[in-house]
Amino acid sequence: LADVLSLLFEPSPILIEELVPQLASSFSSTPTSKHPKSYKELVDNAIAVVQSWDPDKQADFVKGHPRIGEVKVAMSSMSAAEQGHSQAGAGAATDPNVLKRLGFLNEVYEQRYPGLVYITFVNGRSRAVIAEEMEQKLVAEGIVLDMDKESGLDKVVPVERHGASWSAEVERAVVDVGRIAKSRLEKL
Repeated sequence: LADVLSLLFEPSPILIEELVPQLASSFSSTPTSKHPKSYKELVDNAIAVVQSWDPDKQADFVKGHPRIGEVKVAMSSMSAAEQGHSQAGAGAATDPNVLKRLGFLNEVYEQRYPGLVYITFVNGRSRAVIAEEMEQKLVAEGIVLDMDKESGLDKVVPVERHGASWSAEVERAVVDVGRIAKSRLEKL
């Protein structure tokens, strides 16, 4: 179970220490006829368990995914493929300005949403398109994005942890993690 979930999601301590035991326990306490009949149903069950957790645990689960655009981070082969990497180094083909922009946008997002990393269902989109999506989200929230100013991050007002905006963002991210896992199923 741990190997399958690590492949579909991302291997992380909370997946191994919380999600796997909770799913295993739920399977052992229910009739076999109620067990998932497909990997898609397994993903649905896993996401339902995650959604039942307190928001901090959900945020930890989301943080199991690598930051968008990172090239020097250890990540699963599935994440690497989704983010445009390959064993041959295709990730290096991304414009360095796009990678710099993504790094900055990740920092802004993480300043805005304490304890979260930006997750989105990439679905074959380029890093440049994802950067535009991140930027649109942040600008829509009234954040002025100026990479040339060192004090730019100081002007980002964090949303209240566990407040409505933060909680909605956690919920959105968990749903996208489920979408990513289901997309991975199609590639296996």
